[in-house]
Amino acid sequence: MAFDYKKEYKEFYLPLRRPQIVEVPEMRFVAVRGSGDPNAEDGEYKSAMQLLYGLAFTIKMSKMGDHRIEGYFDYVVPPLEGLWWQEGESALDLSRKENFQWISMIRLPEFVTKQEFDWAISEATRKKGLDFSRAEFFRYAEGTCVQCMHIGSFDAEGATIAAMEDFAAENSFVPDCGDVRRHHEIYLSDARKCAPERLKTVIRIPVREK
Repeated sequence: MAFDYKKEYKEFYLPLRRPQIVEVPEMRFVAVRGSGDPNAEDGEYKSAMQLLYGLAFTIKMSKMGDHRIEGYFDYVVPPLEGLWWQEGESALDLSRKENFQWISMIRLPEFVTKQEFDWAISEATRKKGLDFSRAEFFRYAEGTCVQCMHIGSFDAEGATIAAMEDFAAENSFVPDCGDVRRHHEIYLSDARKCAPERLKTVIRIPVREK
């Protein structure tokens, strides 16, 4: 049976609907950076999706070709994730999506090295005829965060975020977003197929002790 990160690491992908503190280890991702409203039809975000999934499935399906990756095991491609911020702001203003800066990413299995990632870029470029140069091999050490499952539309995240910040303060933590650590979301639902009120999103906010 294929290894499923969501099931094997429930503490990171299936948290409670109430805030909790979590320690997140370093992980590796295929990532694409961009800016602007993720809902824009001709925006960077939609083109980033092609690159992310193109590379994620090139690596997953390498087992079907001649290229052999050392340590490969069959797995379910993990969910889409995103780091979000706005220049000059310490917290997200959800009403100004056009000012979003983001890093969209999909987790990579531990057997994917930078060398194997570079092979995947070459292979995906050859097969799909797209420019994958925007994609990067990205390591992210997140550390201490407050985390919560949000169920509902993205525009309704404000109440969940406020509850997370209150919980952090009650436990002697303060938000610690900066140039490296960002507001983090993991998308467990397909927004194209799921009603907004049923969307499941893991929200993480990096924190530090007061």
